[in-house]
Amino acid sequence: MDRGQICDLFTEDNTLVLVKPALLHHRRFDYTPSSRLRFILRGGSPHRASEWADLPDRSLEEQLAEIVQEVGLRGEAAERKRLADQKAREVERKRWEAAMQEAHAAYAHAYRVKHLGEQADTWYQARRLTEYVAAVGVHATSLPPGQERTEVEAWLAFADAHLHILTESVSAPKLPTPPKPSGDDLKPLLGHWSPYGPRSY
Repeated sequence: MDRGQICDLFTEDNTLVLVKPALLHHRRFDYTPSSRLRFILRGGSPHRASEWADLPDRSLEEQLAEIVQEVGLRGEAAERKRLADQKAREVERKRWEAAMQEAHAAYAHAYRVKHLGEQADTWYQARRLTEYVAAVGVHATSLPPGQERTEVEAWLAFADAHLHILTESVSAPKLPTPPKPSGDDLKPLLGHWSPYGPRSY
């Protein structure tokens, strides 16, 4: 027999059998039930089983009710998980929104405190400048007419104009409106949260 016309096949017990290609043929259907027909269910959380097959004492058709029940149980579990995840995301978003509100309030407070300190510094500066201008004015009146007195009076005019600006800025203080904060402005005030969304990190 020509070796090129022989196929090597191994049986279930690993016995080597030499078969001619002409003797090999495939049947479309098995004539008797076998365990080769299987149904595998993937995805979701298994409840009872994930695989069913033809058994000598029970066909796959007889197990369809179990398969349908398993599919239903997994579908119900998946729906419960979806709803739970949705609720968790909603709770997380509400917490993030509350944290953002607190961060915005803290940013506005810090901005106003800083502005308050700047106004107080301006007020003290205006008081010192008022005393200085008054003292220089007394000194100018004691000078005789001439270049020195002209220069002192020019300096007094400049100082008085600047003092007028400072006095106006502190004479009518009002609550300042803070600018819109950036993400970087809010990061130090948010703890573990991101300024760009509850799941941005």
